[in-house]
Amino acid sequence: MAPGPRSDLTPEQAMFRLHDGNLRFLAGEVSPALRDPGSHRLVAGAQAPFAALLACADSRVAPEILFSCGLGELFVVRNAGNTADAAATGSLEYAVAELGVPLIGVMGHDRCGAVKAALSVAGNGTRLPGAMAEMIAPILPAAIRGCRDCAGDPLRTAAEHHVRDVVAVLLARSRIIAEAVEAGRLRVIGGVYDLDEGRVRLVA
Repeated sequence: MAPGPRSDLTPEQAMFRLHDGNLRFLAGEVSPALRDPGSHRLVAGAQAPFAALLACADSRVAPEILFSCGLGELFVVRNAGNTADAAATGSLEYAVAELGVPLIGVMGHDRCGAVKAALSVAGNGTRLPGAMAEMIAPILPAAIRGCRDCAGDPLRTAAEHHVRDVVAVLLARSRIIAEAVEAGRLRVIGGVYDLDEGRVRLVA
């Protein structure tokens, strides 16, 4: 099968585009594609996103809006706690291998419910019902470090640690992602979305 269209941006250009999009969001600007009722037809035939994002499923964290992007610009994977489980990792590998994205962003956020639950388990021994205990298990190492940090907000600190951990996990466990990074075709970064300010801060 012939490869489809791909973004021609470098990793650095893709980073700048995300940063610029977040600034436009802060300024109240809306992507032109979102104002055009027929914009969906422009990407109906194929997709060529310039970045893939692993973000939290929190309803307040919508990457396309936060980065002022339209349809077809971002390949977004979301779950509670932005964890790199098999489904998320495989989806990101698809974005790299098949869609040729030059950038992967891992995005956590302030006051994350999944991180808060992990802190409760790590600090108080709370037992979570159903599949939630398995879901937050990858966050526990960051939560433990957050509990030990006496200088700042444990919830924010744990969220930042977790983003850095996920970036490291993707690079260590995925040969597809690691080889693309080594070849200079891809960069993997991490950020935390500030719910109050609306700004995404790089932490990795």
